[in-house]
Amino acid sequence: MDRTYESLAAFLGRIFLALIFVVSGVGKITGYAGTASYMASRGLPMVEVLLPLTIAVELGGGLLLALGWKTRWAAAALFLFLVPTTLIFHQFWGIDPKLVQMQKIHFLKNVAIMGGMLMVIAIGAGAWSVDRK
Repeated sequence: MDRTYESLAAFLGRIFLALIFVVSGVGKITGYAGTASYMASRGLPMVEVLLPLTIAVELGGGLLLALGWKTRWAAAALFLFLVPTTLIFHQFWGIDPKLVQMQKIHFLKNVAIMGGMLMVIAIGAGAWSVDRK
């Protein structure tokens, strides 16, 4: 593959992966009280600590990934963040059968994003990044 196409693919891949985290982080800021209530309803302790950390990981990690700065570290942090998030918020087992399909899709979406993060960890940011590796 031509280097220009490789660079473009890596750049767009990072942007597309980062977008969901940046949008989600901003949404948690603008809907702070509702997000805190939802997290508490799922049985999470210390929501007053976990919610700001969640915002920092999503927004900070997403922006670092998009910029391509400390990209492997950002991808690793987002990967690790997705493991408990996926298991806690997208359980499709033992729930109302009407909700199984939706939660299974969200679960698998997160697994796919985790695969993308592993690719970024393995390959790096690409040429069109602050890291330039």
